[in-house]
Amino acid sequence: MTTTENQDARYPFTAVVGMDDLRLALLLNAVSPQVGGVLVRGEKGTAKSTMVRALAGLLPAIGVVSGCRFACDPASPDRQCPDGPHVGTVADERPTSLVELPVGVSEDRIVGSLDLERALAEGVKAYEPGLLAAAHRGVLYIDEVNLLHDHLVDLLLDAAAMGRSYVEREGVSVRHAARFLLVGTMNPEEGELRPQLLDRFGLTVEIAATREPEQRAEVVRRRLGYDADPDGFAARWRDEERALAQHIVTARELLPQVVLGDAALRQITAVCAAFEVDGLRADIVMARTAVALAAWAGRTQVLAEDVRVAAQLALPHRRRRNPFDAPGLDEEKLDETLQQFAGETADSEDGETDPDGDPDGDGPDGPDNGGGGGGGGQDAPGGPESEASAPESPADTPASDQPQPTAGAPAPREATPVAADQPYRTRLFKVPGTGQGVQGRRSRAETDGGHTIRAARPTGALQRLHLSATLQAAAPHQLARGRDGRALVLRRDDFRQQVREGREGNLVLFVVDASGSMAARQRMSAVKGAVLSLLMDAYQRRDKIGMISFRGASAELLLPPTSSVEAGAARLELLPTGGRTPLAAGLLRAHETLRVERLRDPLRRPLVVLVTDGRATGARSALDDARRAAGLLAASGAASVVVDCESGPVRLGLAGELAGHLQAPAVRLDELRADTMTALVQTMTTQKTMQKKAA
Repeated sequence: MTTTENQDARYPFTAVVGMDDLRLALLLNAVSPQVGGVLVRGEKGTAKSTMVRALAGLLPAIGVVSGCRFACDPASPDRQCPDGPHVGTVADERPTSLVELPVGVSEDRIVGSLDLERALAEGVKAYEPGLLAAAHRGVLYIDEVNLLHDHLVDLLLDAAAMGRSYVEREGVSVRHAARFLLVGTMNPEEGELRPQLLDRFGLTVEIAATREPEQRAEVVRRRLGYDADPDGFAARWRDEERALAQHIVTARELLPQVVLGDAALRQITAVCAAFEVDGLRADIVMARTAVALAAWAGRTQVLAEDVRVAAQLALPHRRRRNPFDAPGLDEEKLDETLQQFAGETADSEDGETDPDGDPDGDGPDGPDNGGGGGGGGQDAPGGPESEASAPESPADTPASDQPQPTAGAPAPREATPVAADQPYRTRLFKVPGTGQGVQGRRSRAETDGGHTIRAARPTGALQRLHLSATLQAAAPHQLARGRDGRALVLRRDDFRQQVREGREGNLVLFVVDASGSMAARQRMSAVKGAVLSLLMDAYQRRDKIGMISFRGASAELLLPPTSSVEAGAARLELLPTGGRTPLAAGLLRAHETLRVERLRDPLRRPLVVLVTDGRATGARSALDDARRAAGLLAASGAASVVVDCESGPVRLGLAGELAGHLQAPAVRLDELRADTMTALVQTMTTQKTMQKKAA
């Protein structure tokens, strides 16, 4: 964790080129932190961190109670402050702080914990504040928020929403204020946040590096100038920085006077209903954002344009129904909804003059030199269009694997990739045993999170002290050690650390049969729907995924192991079918992929999901080769699951036989749904109960 204060030599906020939407979203949260923070999604190297750090330098200094570790406001101190009560205290002034949260942070560093030094040396229970206390009345910046564990993200967003942190741990019960401007950044290529967590961020902005050569040149020119002379570069932008800082102060003072009329409120709720946003959080965030926009523009009345810009910032990430839906907003639908409910707004505002002298109501205007958010009226980034939806050319399928049409006949239907059926909730497949991989939601593991199951002597450096077990180990030896006074005499052998059990994320490697025996359109649609469902399950359980396809004469690694399940869904959509069935090649490619991945990430255990009907063609020994390859994969220790896609009245049972060689369970395609298995279990239970009664 680092805490950064205002510095003259920081990179100026107004010197950042472009990024109007991000600039506006950050400034609106600076004016009204109740908006709920900003999630910045974009590729690496797009000045996300630079803008957040620069924003902290713009915020005005704050008054704090002298000596208070929780930055209480002297004018209105927190009644539940652990350092209180604050009566007749001295006030100090300090710059607004920026607290940066590292990816590997633990829960006790975020919320605080028992002060072990005082507990062991003095025998008293004292609370050591965490990062939430340090961020109070400042900025909390989480870089790569999508790489944090879900429960930590949930904890941070809860504190941001309630403005208070609740600590109940290790015999300590503490409540303290935790109001801050929350900013998270992420690169979607490294994995997505779950929709439940996305919804907790007030605003979301999609950013990308400009493709205009002149703008890129200006970015490089300014960066080189800053690196060569930070003080001189900052001095050239000092006037713009001061003007923007004053604009924030003025907007904050105006904010309580802004009126959200009934007509504007109806527009907000109509837009949220039209886009079928779950819950009411979006309505509340849009209302707060629209009010902040009006204050930023120097008005005391919310206009339709404020509602439109608020929708562009607050709704795109809330429309995602599953992890594969691209964030975005239909601009035409937005305008139609606003126009439909604009009648009363126009009537109520017709002829009115803004109290602050803005009769036109042109919407939010930013300060000069890039200090404002003029990009708010632009099309929302990350629209519904996606390159992944473009069909793959038939030329990508080898000619030898395509059936040759007769002269004048249409091309084979399977030359165009088959669309997947709708995804569904699938059965949960786990890796047997207990792992030690990164925290997730699939297989049992000893992790940094989870619940404590026992205490153990540390094998290396002490990481998670088990306090009660340590005291119990030391207690019998105190007389012999000549304990003096209240201090507890501890030795290295006394220390115990917590062993926690939770869930880990695994590497789920999909090995998909795309040969001619799987190429019936209806059947392949069901197969793709099943794989898509398993991909969604992997996303929700924080797994890495990879994908191998085998058809024709070889197997291909379509997707190297990655955290981006969106990339896996895109590869699946474009998966062509047809040709022979090189089953052995697919299994051998899986074995090699896992061997390489173990070198990179030895603690992440793999789960191979083989989707096939069990057929193997291409040579007389094709089936024997597949069985030997399956035995090799099983011998490597990889856990596997076989999804049997065989259909029809006559079944050969080859997939089930292959599962035996893999030492893996086999599940039929139509039994993959979680609700289907529940129904089967209930049916079997009912049958057994009836048999017992009959007996």
